[in-house]
Amino acid sequence: MKNDPVLDKIRETRHLISAQCQHDPKKLVAYYLQRQKEREKKWVDYKADTKVASA
Repeated sequence: MKNDPVLDKIRETRHLISAQCQHDPKKLVAYYLQRQKEREKKWVDYKADTKVASA
């Protein structure tokens, strides 16, 4: 398997986040849920922006 620098950076970041949560799955899920809540309004809702073409 070839090394992919982008995937290596993603894995490193995920490991650091997990370490900050003491590798506790419950804390990790709580962390990601909080991050999702904080960034909720920054995402684009593509479903709302997409118009369905009639046939």
